[in-house]
Amino acid sequence: MRVQFAKWGNSLALRIPAVALADIGAREGMAADLVIADGKLVVTPIPTPPHYTFEALLAGITQDNQHDGLFEGPPAGDEIW
Repeated sequence: MRVQFAKWGNSLALRIPAVALADIGAREGMAADLVIADGKLVVTPIPTPPHYTFEALLAGITQDNQHDGLFEGPPAGDEIW
C-alpha cells in the first residue's frame, strides 16, 4: 500500500488507511512507539490499559466466582484473633 507524506504545520504527516490501522489494532488517540530500524520507520501502537471502577468490579461479583470459605474454622496455629 502506498501513502504520501503531506505537510502538517512544521511537520510531515502520513495518512494511514483504516484497513491498515485495523490490522494493527490502532485507534484515534492511542499512543504509538516510533523506531527507525534498518532505515525503515516502524510504528507500534501502545495498547491503552483498561480502566476499572470499583463499582464495575463489585458488579462483576457473583456466587459462582467468589472464593470458598478458605479462612473459616478454628485457629490452626498461632493466629491472632
